[in-house]
Amino acid sequence: MRITVLGGCGAWPAAGQACSGYLVEHDGFRLLVDPGYATLPRLLEHTGADDVDAVLVSHGHPDHCADLNPLLRARTFRDAPPPASALAIFTPPGAVDPVLALDQGRALADAYRLHDFTPGGRLEVGPFLVGTWALPHYVPNAGLRLEAGGRVLAYTGDTGPSPDLAHLARDADVFLAEASYAEHVPADAAPYMSSARQAGQNAAKAAVRRLVLTHLLPGSDPDAVEDAARRSYSGEIAVARPGSTLDIA
Repeated sequence: MRITVLGGCGAWPAAGQACSGYLVEHDGFRLLVDPGYATLPRLLEHTGADDVDAVLVSHGHPDHCADLNPLLRARTFRDAPPPASALAIFTPPGAVDPVLALDQGRALADAYRLHDFTPGGRLEVGPFLVGTWALPHYVPNAGLRLEAGGRVLAYTGDTGPSPDLAHLARDADVFLAEASYAEHVPADAAPYMSSARQAGQNAAKAAVRRLVLTHLLPGSDPDAVEDAARRSYSGEIAVARPGSTLDIA
C-alpha cells in the first residue's frame, strides 16, 4: 500500500498548500481519499484524472471534498473521449451533493456513480476493505480504516474525542489523524475537533506503528504540533506534507 499526501491544511488552503487529500494505491488501484480544496493540481502531479479508480469521502465539508468538482470536469470537459467507466464515489449520504450541484443539469451526470454508505458498517472499494465509524463532528463524519494486502491505514477525517478511535486505529500501520490544534482545542470546538496531543494519546493507546498528523490550521507551527503529539506517543511521527509518500511494506 502506498499513500501520497496531496494536502494537509485544515479549513482553507494556505499559500502553496492544499487541504485534506490522499492518494492511496494498492495493486494498481488508485483511490482518492478526501479531495479537499486545491488537491486536484497536486493529484495531477502524480497521476492523470482518468487514472483515479474511485473516490472515498469522509464528510461533506468543502476542505474535504470541494475538488471533486474539478476532478470530474477534468475527466469530462476535454477533446479526448471520457473514461470508459463512471467514477465511483463512496460517501456518507448527501455529503457531496452541494459539490455535485455546482454544475447544473446533466453536464457531469454521466461522469460519476454515487455509492452512499452509513458510517458504522463495512464496504469494499477495489482491493480495499473499508471499515467505517461514525465519529463526532459538526456534520456526519466517517472514520475510515482501509485494509489491503495485510496492511492498514486508519484515518479520522475530522473528529472530536471518541472511544471508537481506539478501535479505528488498533495496530494500524499508519494512523492519519486530524490535529487542527497543537495542545488544546477551543472550548466551543472541543466536542468536534482534535489536537495533536490527543492524536498522540490515541496513537499510543491503539499501538499504531506510525502517526501522521494532518488538518493543521493555516499558520500552525508543524514542529510544535509534532512535539505535542510526541509527549504521549514514542513511535514514528510525521506531519502530512504535500508530495510526501509512505510505502507500507
